[in-house]
Parts: sequence; C-alpha cells; structure tokens
Amino acid sequence: MRRAGLVARDVSAELTLVHVVDDDQPADILELERREAQRYLEEQMASIPELQGLRCRSTVVAGDPFDGILKAAAASSADLIVMGAHRKQLLRDIFVGTTIERVIRTGPRPVLMVNAEVEHSYKKVMAAVDMSEPSARAIRTARESGLIGDASLSLVHGYDAFAKGKMSNAGIGKDDIARYVAAERLQAGRELVAFLEANDFGVDNWSLRIKEAGPVEAIMEAIKEVAPDLLVIGTHGRSGIIKVLLGSVTESILRSVDVDVFAVPPIRS
Repeated sequence: MRRAGLVARDVSAELTLVHVVDDDQPADILELERREAQRYLEEQMASIPELQGLRCRSTVVAGDPFDGILKAAAASSADLIVMGAHRKQLLRDIFVGTTIERVIRTGPRPVLMVNAEVEHSYKKVMAAVDMSEPSARAIRTARESGLIGDASLSLVHGYDAFAKGKMSNAGIGKDDIARYVAAERLQAGRELVAFLEANDFGVDNWSLRIKEAGPVEAIMEAIKEVAPDLLVIGTHGRSGIIKVLLGSVTESILRSVDVDVFAVPPIRS
C-alpha cells in the first residue's frame, strides 16, 4: 500500500484499495469477512502516511483473487494494478501460477509487483528488452505511469552467439571464436541503439548492458551488477499448452527477483 500511495502521489492519481474475499463459503461467513476486510482497509487508509491527502477509496469484492482484482480494476478504469508479492504455494503455482502471474497473464493492465521495502520513489530503473514492440510498450508505459521520473536508466539485452558451439566442435581456435562473439555483441549493440532511436527513447539516457546469455540469465546478472529499484519488462501474448510447459521469461523473473517488477501485457484484441 505504501508504494501504491507513492506512485499515486507522484502522478496525482486516484487510488483504490482492493481486498478480495473467497466467495466459496456460507453467506453469513462471507458477509462477516466482507465487513472485517472493509474495516481493515479503512484503518490502513487512516494510518499509512503515504496514503494521507490522496484521493483514496476502498472496495471489497468476492470471488477468486485474480478474477476479483481484474474486475475491480475494470470497474474503476484503473491505469495500473499494484500488488505485493505473497508467499508462494509451490504445487499450485507450478500448474496455474501465482495470483500476480495470473493477473498479468490474463488482464489488459500493467502490474507493479512490489517486493522491496518502500523508502522513496524509484532511483534506479532497469528495462529488459528483446527489441520487440512489447519491450518498447513497457518502457513507454513506465514513463506514462510516472515510475521512471528522474531515475538513472539501464537497459539489459541478452544475445545468443549461435555458431559458437559449432565453431568449437569444428576445432576453430579460441581467438577466432572470441572475435566472432565480439562481432555478435557489436551487432546487438547496434540493434539496441536503433531500437532506442526508433522509439524516441534517447540513446544517451541509457546505460546499455549487453550479455551473451539467455533472457533470464542476462536479466539476473544485470540486476546483481546494477541493483535497480525497479525492473521494467514487457510480456508477450502466449497461451495454451506451450505456455504451461515452457513458462515465460516474465514469470521466471517474477519468481526469482527481489526487486520491484513492472510488467506490461501486450495489447489484447
């Protein structure tokens, strides 16, 4: 709630606090939980410093957590959903994902997952990009949401030197392989600069970190180096059995990092 308050204050936004109660229970117990949840939200509104002076209201909805959150967001025409990271239930999460993952996977709105203690507005922001439109959309949305502000900006991209393994197997010397990898890195750098210029993000505004690694490995390595307050990442529209079996970069990151994550879904038709 503290981070949500800071974000709302930075952009002069209205804030809606949402609590979802399980509707799969007797009506009298459901009503009791509704009243208790409403009382709790009102207490938080009165006691949390970051919420003072904001246009702030609360609502309690009944249903499945992720569905209730999405419905509440739609009802208030929210621009952003802010959620805290909750304890994970291993077996359930393997098959259906955490509530946060399901909100990101099925909803049309960007989600800010808060992992860290709230001390100030974000000072160091890192964006993970694969030079796709979802990557560009994530950065634009972070700017429009007021999350970037005056923060220092880093960009991380992982590339694959595809022929490296084949060259090694063919007995090509280490120096030649190193030159090949360096050339691939240089090409990735050129493509990143073109990506920034094409989207008017300003090349000089970003510290570029180009890693010879897969997406998740590159992001994790860059986080250790930079220690950002916030990671910005775009998600790709994927569904079905491939999604279940392979997962996604975003979901792997959500389960692995301790920094806050701003995840932006693709535009859904």
